[in-house]
This record gives sequence, C-alpha cells and structure tokens, in this order.
Amino acid sequence: MQVPQTHKALIYDRPGEVSTRLVEVDTPTPGPGQILIKMYNPLRHLPLRPQPDDQQLGGHEGVGTIAQLGPSCTSSGLTLGARVGIKWIASACGTCMPCLSGADGICLNAEVSGYTVPGTFQEYVLAPAHYVTPIPDGLASEVAAPLLCGGVTVYSALKKSRAQPGDWVVVVGAGGGLGHLGVQFAGRGMGFRVIGVDVGNKEAFVRECGAEGFVDVLMEGGGERVKEEVLRITGGEGAAAVVVCSASNAAYGDALGYLRFNGTLVCVGVPGEVKPIAHAYPHLMVGKQLAIVGSTVGNRREAIETLAMAQRVATTPFRVEKVQNVNTVFEEMKQGKLQGRVVLDLQSCA
Repeated sequence: MQVPQTHKALIYDRPGEVSTRLVEVDTPTPGPGQILIKMYNPLRHLPLRPQPDDQQLGGHEGVGTIAQLGPSCTSSGLTLGARVGIKWIASACGTCMPCLSGADGICLNAEVSGYTVPGTFQEYVLAPAHYVTPIPDGLASEVAAPLLCGGVTVYSALKKSRAQPGDWVVVVGAGGGLGHLGVQFAGRGMGFRVIGVDVGNKEAFVRECGAEGFVDVLMEGGGERVKEEVLRITGGEGAAAVVVCSASNAAYGDALGYLRFNGTLVCVGVPGEVKPIAHAYPHLMVGKQLAIVGSTVGNRREAIETLAMAQRVATTPFRVEKVQNVNTVFEEMKQGKLQGRVVLDLQSCA
C-alpha cells in the first residue's frame, strides 16, 4: 500500500466551539510497537480539551486497514491490509493495577483518542499494535466502527448488571447514542427483557432497537408515575437492573425506584453537575440488597466480544456521510435530532 507524505485531517479550528476545517498534515511514520492505519471512521463529537488549541484533531473511535507496521510489530500477529479498530482509550499501558485487573478504561497511563493524542478524524492514524481491536471477517467496517466506544461501553455495563437471561432490564436514555446500543445488546444479544425510558417521541426508534416496553420519562405525573409504569410492566416486581445512559441527576434518583430486590443500578452517563444519587439511603440499599456500580468503557476482551456479538445480532442504525457534511451533522447532534449513528467516510476527503 502506497502511503502519501501528507494526508487530509479534520481539525476543530475555533477553540471552545464545534467548528471544523479540513487541513493537510504530515503522514507520520510508525515507531517501535506502532502501526499506521488508513481510516474509515465513525463520527462522534468529543468535548474539547480544557484549554483547546486551534489544531485539535478530534475523533475517538474508528476502523481502518493497516498501511504500515513499525519495528517490533512482526510478532504481533498483525498483517498489512488487515482491518483493525481504534477505541476511545487509544492506548493502555497493560502494567498498572487497573490494567492488570482488566480495567483498561481507568488505566493510570491511558491515552484518549482525539483528546490526549491525535484522533481518528484523519486519513491515517498511528496506533499501538498491542491495543487495536481486530475486526471480524463479515462484519462491515461501517457497522463495527460505532461500536468501538459506545458499543463496548454499554456491553461492559450490561455485564456488570448481575442480570440473567429472562430478567427485566431498564435502559434509561434508551434513544440516545449509548442507550440505543444498550437496548440492542441487552435484548437481542443477552436475552434480557428490555424496557426503554426516554422522551415519548423516541418510542418508535427504541422499540425498533428491540425494547419490549417503553415509558415516556415526561409522562404526566413525573418520576413517580414513571416508576409505577415500570413496575406495572414488570408485573409489580421491578427490574433486575437499570442501566442509566442519561446524563441526568434526576434520572439516577428515579432509577433506584425501578429495581427489585438484589437489583443493580449501573452508572454510565455522567451528569454535568456533580451531585450524589438521590434516595440512595442505607435503609433502602440494605432492605432490598441493592447495588450501585460504575462502569466506564470496556477492556480489550470486551471490545472483541462486542464485535463478535454484532456479527450475531442486528445492530445500530447508522448513515454514512461525507467529510464535507460534518458541521451539518454536528448541528443535528446539538439540536437532539440525530437518531442512531453517523459514520464519516474519510475516503471522501480526496
């Protein structure tokens, strides 16, 4: 594969704003333990760095083919032309205690794609050979790409839920970027009975993703009425688990009321305002033997398992857009109009 000396990249060109511009950048040469990947990317906005410059190169997940192997990569099992994926955690050290415990997402030395290292919104990206994810044969790149952050995140959260096949699981924020993937994996892949909780105009989309039940979070009567509806759907028992993908403090406080005995509240969405979870009283936690767990992005093994599941079940609605349309798509995201995922075709840069 002929690698050009320069390539196109999409940068955020106005610090603090969602504004992008295509520029020409030097194509890097992989060093020891690195590979160079020719990308075909998903589109997802990552918040700008706390002190952003005018050259931030965003994008934190993507799929491409190996264009070059750096020194010391010959024993990695990777070959030129093989498809691999870059995850939100672009690199984990593998030697700190979280890594040794399988908690790559909280690696003490992690690099985050599009945040601490140049992201995937470019034609060619450097990546550590030990941390890329092989893409299974038969799984389309545009299907695999959006799963390497959102997909593996909700898959890992569902594994932490303690739910068993046949149990009711509630996904809060079920129509969002994470939630709609959680609905699909929970129902189609893991055998849970899924209730989606979101605003009413997302019901058709959430049911299309596989939810057996749906509750409008804005229904008359507020949080108490939503809880009553969840209990009604579950036959009065409540759910075995609630996975909160919404970044709402109120959603967390309400979610405890959806749980049955031995239930688990899984925290995924992170609210902007830092508050404790309402109603998490010791009396309630002890009386029903409830658990609250946090879950960040999954580890290397879970990424592989996520893609393997995607081969077996229908996954994420998506559409493919040219790079030139990126700002329009960002505006859709800002207005809350986007459903499913958008995949950015970097081959359209030329």
